[in-house]
Amino acid sequence: MPPRAHAGPSSAVPKRKRASAAGADAASDAPVDSVAATVAGAAADAQLELSSDDEAGVSGDDEADDDDEEADAFPEIDDASSAAGSEGPESAESDESERYDSEDIDNWDEDEEDALADELAADSETETSVAQKLDYLVARHTVKPDESAPTYNKLGLSTLEAAPAHFDARTRHADGAARGIFQVSEVTGKAKRVYPAIEADYDSDSSTEDAPNRVGNVPMEWYDDLPHIGYDVEGRKVMRPATKDELDKFLATVEDPDAWMSAQDRLTGQDVKLTDEELDIIRRLQNAEIPDGAYDPYAPWDDWYTGKGKELVMPLSNRPEPKSRFVPSKWEHKKVMKIVRAIRQGRITPRAPAAARPEFYNIWNDSDQPRAPHAMHMPAPKEALPGHGESYNPPAEYLFSTDERAAWEEAEASERKTNYMPAKHGALRLVPAYQQSLKERFERCLDLYMAPRVLRKRLDIPDAEALLPKLPAPRELRPFPSTAAVVYAHPRATRVRCLGIDPSGAWLATGAEDGRVRLWDLALGRCAAVWDLWAGAPAADRTPVYALEWSPNRAHAIIAAVTTEKLVLIAPAQCSAGEGGATASPSFLFATAGYTPEGAANTAGKAPPAKWTRPSDGQRALGVASIVALPGTAKSVAWHSKGDYIATVAPDARSGAAVLIHQISRQRTQAPFSRAGKGSAVQAVLFHPLRPHLFVATQRLVRVYDLSAQSLLRTLQPGVRYISGLSVHPRGEHLLVASYDRRLVWFDLELSARPYKTLRYHARALRAVAFHASYPLFASVSDDGEAHVLHGSVYNDLATPPLLVPLKVLRGHRVEQGLGILDAKWHPSQPWLLTAGADGDARLWTP
Repeated sequence: MPPRAHAGPSSAVPKRKRASAAGADAASDAPVDSVAATVAGAAADAQLELSSDDEAGVSGDDEADDDDEEADAFPEIDDASSAAGSEGPESAESDESERYDSEDIDNWDEDEEDALADELAADSETETSVAQKLDYLVARHTVKPDESAPTYNKLGLSTLEAAPAHFDARTRHADGAARGIFQVSEVTGKAKRVYPAIEADYDSDSSTEDAPNRVGNVPMEWYDDLPHIGYDVEGRKVMRPATKDELDKFLATVEDPDAWMSAQDRLTGQDVKLTDEELDIIRRLQNAEIPDGAYDPYAPWDDWYTGKGKELVMPLSNRPEPKSRFVPSKWEHKKVMKIVRAIRQGRITPRAPAAARPEFYNIWNDSDQPRAPHAMHMPAPKEALPGHGESYNPPAEYLFSTDERAAWEEAEASERKTNYMPAKHGALRLVPAYQQSLKERFERCLDLYMAPRVLRKRLDIPDAEALLPKLPAPRELRPFPSTAAVVYAHPRATRVRCLGIDPSGAWLATGAEDGRVRLWDLALGRCAAVWDLWAGAPAADRTPVYALEWSPNRAHAIIAAVTTEKLVLIAPAQCSAGEGGATASPSFLFATAGYTPEGAANTAGKAPPAKWTRPSDGQRALGVASIVALPGTAKSVAWHSKGDYIATVAPDARSGAAVLIHQISRQRTQAPFSRAGKGSAVQAVLFHPLRPHLFVATQRLVRVYDLSAQSLLRTLQPGVRYISGLSVHPRGEHLLVASYDRRLVWFDLELSARPYKTLRYHARALRAVAFHASYPLFASVSDDGEAHVLHGSVYNDLATPPLLVPLKVLRGHRVEQGLGILDAKWHPSQPWLLTAGADGDARLWTP
């Protein structure tokens, strides 16, 4: 395109309405063929106005004034004059004076202008369309430039120079920063600003390669019971992945050849395949090699700082010497003066003559004096010196007789007085080697390095009697039993296992090893009646009577005796006044009033835990009222204070049937602990004398249940190994527990679940313990053949503890086959004690 002609000040670009009017006049005068030249000239004039920023600014400022002026005619366009003017010398000089360069204008395209001019020239449009296109071209090239200060983004770039924004304006700002969106929190219910997740690029500083579980170095066992295994970087739960069972793991080892190269990541719970480098490290560790294969432990040593040509001729530091290097030390002066004073005082003797060493001295120690013992030295106890019985030729009185030898062999090692048996040898050369020598040396070594030693200081107490409790003398606490008054001898020395006294105190019932219950006149010792609980059974099937008790109700004289798998209720006719035989006595009628025929329907809908049966006519004539078939062998029986309920304990019964409560008036049995676990090992039960409570003793604990509320009240902890018997005080506030480990435990139920007092005075296992119903007495019997009578006063004042005083030790029963006294009962109204021994006798002890 040829250069444009210079335009003077009078050639300012007119407004749109003036351009339209001028265009109309020009169109009416000029022919249609000159349209192309006209367009070219208008375009040249428009471009000329944009060449100078100052002129454009002036034109822009005078826009308001141009609106008020009269519209000027648009100059005519002459093709010839335009062409001649553009090629003349004046045009060139004008361009050079204004230093105009067409390439400085943005978006200038010569080909585009030529094509547009050719198109306008070729079109046969009307004058109106030509004028509209001319207006468009003039407006396009006469836009006022923006002279406002440039704006910059956050990166410091001008908005005109920076790349256009390619972000969504709803979620991000123009510079790419995230725009928060307000959402309602599911936790607080309030609005909060939520930003989109950060999508880190590959070259970003974000640690995208970290594991999604960000719990850190914490034990993963904390999440064993939870469905998730941790939390990600945004605080969301990382759910636990599906795990393989043992079958899937086995199939994976068979089907997947790379299964042996995978290990479970404890942080994510997934299997991760090990790389070749990791497998190589594992192999090296298994072979006790260096994990790093590139490390050479035998590489030649390269000395970096010493050697020929590596001498350091310059000092490491150019720091000047400190003053302390050439000033005498104050502390050294004090040390020297201390030595000087010691020399002046004679405490240090320089060049002192050496002590003369004796001719004979200890070569292993510098001092010939023995070393003083340590202040905390505790010498080991010395062994007992041998006695005359350990001699190879002891006197005859030290040798065992046949009975003493048998007793020594049957006794346990802890109960023997000596651990050897004296033997007589005619000469010392005939003495054999001692068989227990190695064992005794071993036990001695155990005592020396395992047994703790205590340095006991002997107290100098002027009045040792002041340490003893002030107890009353036994003679002040009379009456109490001290003498055997009546002996109830059983035929063939049958072992007496249990006994009971009727509430009136006139009759005694005993249960023996032969399975028979005998009735005795208490005062005379005469056997009044015998009931065979195994009548007609062979001798091999007979079992002992394990326990029996009299009903505490004075109106009904009923004996409850238990043997293998049955409970027998006996109403002795001798204890009932009136005529008509045993079946007409009030006690018998009470025991049989609730009898239900065998064919009666069971209203409960399930089998009862025990079956009540009617005895035979012969048994009924003897006073046997009822027989209850039990699911196991009962070892204990207890009556309720009203005389209508009986509790039996069968330790070997099925689960839930160990403790049964029988109601006599309705002949019904119930299991209060039907859900008891197997192996509860109930040993004895006892009813509370005043409250609806039941004491249940297992091997180590005593539990107290409330029968009315059907709940556990408390658990007593006697601290014994095996409970053998119970006895409750008539007031119900104290309990005695006997055990097979020779302990008697006194519980104050109002004080604590721990024992108030633990007594140990028997030599063997305790078999029974009993409180007196009206006197402050209690007694305990043991397998050592002794019955201990003690005084036990209970006070109404809770601050005053019970008073326990030993009174008398009753001896008279023989120990047979390791068994002594098996049972003991107090007379209901007299201070009399009755005992049942394994020697076949029952004894009555009176004051």
